[in-house]
Amino acid sequence: MLTPIPDLLKIITPNQRRIDAEQAKKELEQNKGLLIDVREPAEHATKAAIGAINIPRGLLEMKLMEIEKDAARPIYLHCASGARATLSAEALTRVGYENVTVITCKAEAVCQAF
Repeated sequence: MLTPIPDLLKIITPNQRRIDAEQAKKELEQNKGLLIDVREPAEHATKAAIGAINIPRGLLEMKLMEIEKDAARPIYLHCASGARATLSAEALTRVGYENVTVITCKAEAVCQAF
């Protein structure tokens, strides 16, 4: 049986750390974590948060393992609405990243905060 994406999000969301863009900016200034935009390159090119690395959701686990070998480094994920970031956080946790946070704001708010 297929699980609709909204139902899947309800299942995985309670297990994730979720904050707004302002809190993420404060934390990143202190902990030197990574800000990752999991939107598609065309979306990122339209408007991007300063300092964000663009790794589309479909490539995230493979590309991030090339970029960041420290499983404990803080990672902050954002997308257009939070759905792709939520699914991405689950995938990163599954491969062993220990400190993954979803930024719950829309991309516009993230761009404004950063």
